[in-house]
Amino acid sequence: MGDTLGARLAVGEPEAVSECYRAHVALVRAYLRRFVPAQEVDDVTQVVFAEVWRSRHRFDPARNLPAWLLGIARKRAVDHLRARRPPTVPLEAVAERAGADGRTYGRWLAEREEIRAAMDRLPPAQRQAIELAYYGDLTQREIAERLRVPLGTIKARTTRGLHRLSTLLTPEGG
Repeated sequence: MGDTLGARLAVGEPEAVSECYRAHVALVRAYLRRFVPAQEVDDVTQVVFAEVWRSRHRFDPARNLPAWLLGIARKRAVDHLRARRPPTVPLEAVAERAGADGRTYGRWLAEREEIRAAMDRLPPAQRQAIELAYYGDLTQREIAERLRVPLGTIKARTTRGLHRLSTLLTPEGG
């Protein structure tokens, strides 16, 4: 059936395309499902068989008809996929989710950088007292012992440093 069908198709016999469709539509659809979304397979299948009709005179009956059909199907699947517009999503829909503290990761990084820059502007003694308290998780008494300075000095450095940080981190006029 395949050889005579191919020969009839090549000479342009009108019924040959219908027979070709009935004989090979399942093969073409199964092949297209590998590339094209399921809801679009029927559309691309119709395009494939329309091209089979238009290019029937180029078919060589000595060749394998199913292989020729699948070659057309592959080309039409590629064309179909290239013509599709990629799905777009509004940026608001993919915005960062807030973390446990209500801030997004990007905002958290920005705030961390602002704090680091403000800390760099503190006098070294104040910066050291704050870093040991907040990042070293030490009490003021432990800081005083570690630095070998009076507890009152550590309290004063911490208080002055935090006040200065507040000034540096508060927007002007805010």
